[in-house]
Amino acid sequence: MIVKNVLGRGVGALLPEDNQEVDDRFFMCDVDKISPNPNQPRSYFDADKLQQLAESIREKGVIQPLLVTRGKGNRYVLIAGERRLRAAKMAGCEEVPVVVMEKSGDNESLELALIENIQRHDLNPIEEATAYSRLMDEFLLTQDEVAKKVGRQRSTITNVLRLLNLPQSLQDDVAQGVISQGHARVLLRIKDQPEHLQAVRNKIIAEELSVRAAERLCNKKPQAQPSQQNEASQAAPVDVLPKSYCASLVNQLTNQLHTRVRLVQQGKRGKLEIEYYSSDDLDRLASLLLPQ
Repeated sequence: MIVKNVLGRGVGALLPEDNQEVDDRFFMCDVDKISPNPNQPRSYFDADKLQQLAESIREKGVIQPLLVTRGKGNRYVLIAGERRLRAAKMAGCEEVPVVVMEKSGDNESLELALIENIQRHDLNPIEEATAYSRLMDEFLLTQDEVAKKVGRQRSTITNVLRLLNLPQSLQDDVAQGVISQGHARVLLRIKDQPEHLQAVRNKIIAEELSVRAAERLCNKKPQAQPSQQNEASQAAPVDVLPKSYCASLVNQLTNQLHTRVRLVQQGKRGKLEIEYYSSDDLDRLASLLLPQ
């Protein structure tokens, strides 16, 4: 069976069209004989949704068979359907329906698992972005080619991939539903401002801000911290005397006192230094400065 030519048509296209061939490969398999797919793109399974699926399986059973390949011994390796397998175990099922696919290489197994999960619309945004990235990196696909394989618009692929530019902590927030994908796209604007990014993220969660409110917050210039404000105020010159005035005053005093005079400014304050060269010179200066 040729697999590569049918990847873009959905998981159903992976199954053979010949009903007899399906019957030969379809059977009820012991859940303990199925090993998880080592190339599974999913890293986070929502406990509530998994429980809902388990309750559905208890009532109606596993409707769509899992896709597996033959493993070593009397075992099978899962290609697609890990949520159904986990939920079936939670529901207490001892067997699940499976369809055995022809043995494929690791690359084909990975590509099938990636596309199957994406097409089911049950990956979180970060897992979806990671799946797209792996399709591009490991199979040398362009964004256009990925879009065709998974049935998405190219712009959708581009926007989701951008989420991988966020810090890991923010990616974890998106994966766990702490912040929405819309909020995450807004936060991308300030990804190079770590402190501002964290502050906006915290405010989004604490005040349950809308995406538009978060956008306005990102557009605001971050306020300086108190220590930074103090440093700035200390560094800024306050009421500094003009250089021309200082030079003129020093020149007049020098001529009047016949000695070296220096004016030192320290913000609003300062000091006037007058040099003397002997005790007699000090007496002379004192007589000039003190009232008679």
